[in-house]
Amino acid sequence: MKKYTSPGETIVAADDNAVSAFIARAESHPDAPALAYRDGDRFVDISTRDMLGRVEPLAAGLIAKGLDKGDRVAIYSATRWEFTVAQYAVWMAGGVPVTVYETSSPDQVKWILTDSGSKMIFCENDELKAVVDSFAGEFSELKEIFVIDSGGLSDLADAANENASRELASRIASISHDDLALLIYTSGTTGLPKGCMLTHYNFIWDGRQVMGELHDLFTEGNSTLMFLPLAHSFAQVVQVGCVTKGVTIGFSTGVPQLVEELAMFKPRWVFSVPRVFEKVYNTAKSRADADGKGSIFDMAVKTAISYARQDQAGSVRLTTKLAHGLFNKLVYGKLRDIFGGRLEYAISGGAALGDRLGFFYKGIGVTVLEGYGLTETTAATFFNRPDDIRIGTVGRPASGGSVAVADDGEVLIKGGCVFRGYWKNERATAEVFDDDGWFHSGDIGEIDVDGYLSITGRKKELIVTAGGKNVAPAVLEDRMRAHALISQCMVVGDGQPFISALVTIDPDVYPDWAKEHGKSENVLEVLSDEDLRAEIQDAVDDANKAVSKAESVRTFRILPDDFTIEGGELTPTLKVKRGVVSDKYADVIEAIYTK
Repeated sequence: MKKYTSPGETIVAADDNAVSAFIARAESHPDAPALAYRDGDRFVDISTRDMLGRVEPLAAGLIAKGLDKGDRVAIYSATRWEFTVAQYAVWMAGGVPVTVYETSSPDQVKWILTDSGSKMIFCENDELKAVVDSFAGEFSELKEIFVIDSGGLSDLADAANENASRELASRIASISHDDLALLIYTSGTTGLPKGCMLTHYNFIWDGRQVMGELHDLFTEGNSTLMFLPLAHSFAQVVQVGCVTKGVTIGFSTGVPQLVEELAMFKPRWVFSVPRVFEKVYNTAKSRADADGKGSIFDMAVKTAISYARQDQAGSVRLTTKLAHGLFNKLVYGKLRDIFGGRLEYAISGGAALGDRLGFFYKGIGVTVLEGYGLTETTAATFFNRPDDIRIGTVGRPASGGSVAVADDGEVLIKGGCVFRGYWKNERATAEVFDDDGWFHSGDIGEIDVDGYLSITGRKKELIVTAGGKNVAPAVLEDRMRAHALISQCMVVGDGQPFISALVTIDPDVYPDWAKEHGKSENVLEVLSDEDLRAEIQDAVDDANKAVSKAESVRTFRILPDDFTIEGGELTPTLKVKRGVVSDKYADVIEAIYTK
């Protein structure tokens, strides 16, 4: 079994935690901006002093309302600055935040609140409160509901009294590394979500390693735009690092406004899932084709990738340098402007980015630091460092973290980032830890001699054909999604004689393609169109170059609708729910193998 441990672990003091780090920051840099929210055509800063002045009354209000140390408090909201303020208030009061995606179904919300035994809840608006009201009478634990958009935070702050304010200091001082810091329910692809118990030690240990090794990002005066869900561990770790180190967090009002707000806020770095980076690339490609500049764009892309590959190898050819300099003026600057013009780094996690996009962004002047982690490992478990990048890998473990690859290829993890276990589910906890204390990730991967990890698939998602061939679908799916017209795809073929793929068309890119090719604007009318199928076949052919013939996609079907979070086919972090898609399109899959 291959093993590797990253050197240079940052030792965490016993009194170090997210709350004490925030208070220390507010005391040393009271006027520095901590958060920023959009107001019309500008972003307005909230200083660390102002943030602390908002958090403390809320924490005292929670105590006055009867919150005891260790009580759970749910936060049911989209990403916004009030989410951060409410979360730090719960921490200060000694409570345990329970994050809930605003896109969760009513049944999921009910399960999370009842399973966690949440005593109080912050709801973003009256619409989400109505979801909670529909079943609130069925369990007695829930005592208070605070609606953010209806003055709930102000009302809670007004509830603070002298006794609660005096108690607050002792609650803050009593926070220990063993205390639960967060319950995050894994969205999963099937079944009921499980509550991951992350401790204050998990958060501050992981945060200190990340902040120490990504110091060029986590440094005072930098800024990042938050648009991923704070209900997810990836955004949670970034949040703690930014508040601790003085990186201003600008809160986007939503993905539809993302391009506008990137230009407005001008962050120095961003973090996202690969799908967002794919969309930026595919949209730029589509627009270039529509403007008759597709060939120039394609040459610019080829040059960017070549430049980055040669640079990583240690030497860039003169001809490549000259071409790169030309395209930097003609193309790359415009692409960087999409991110606001100041962007130097991007952190990618949640799924595999793929070396093509990694080299492309590096070549245009945006260094993508790909990483990897799970909710169970406090998200930021592996990552590439700015001065030590191997594109195509997810980097090395955080300092002090260990990785091993079992004989069957499964990635195993140890370190201060690994969670305590699943809430009230000892059986599930026992299933993911072995006798030597290794956490079993469920992912398949490889580590090189220097500890760099490459993820090649998901253990449970391996497809075994009727001929006994093991196929990792991610390799094929990543290559196919590189085509501008393809939004999502899912490889199928378990127990079947060959591999196939279900494909959806990108609704943002399709209109330009349809206009250029004289097709109907309604994609439903062209699902069997020869030109459209030829485009998708090109993507399939390219993907098949990465695998053996036995693993290759033999045929595909174009689906009538894109996968969405609202439709249930995607998780909130844009991962395909394979079970849901398989059930929804069972007749399509059956027809592939019976007709």
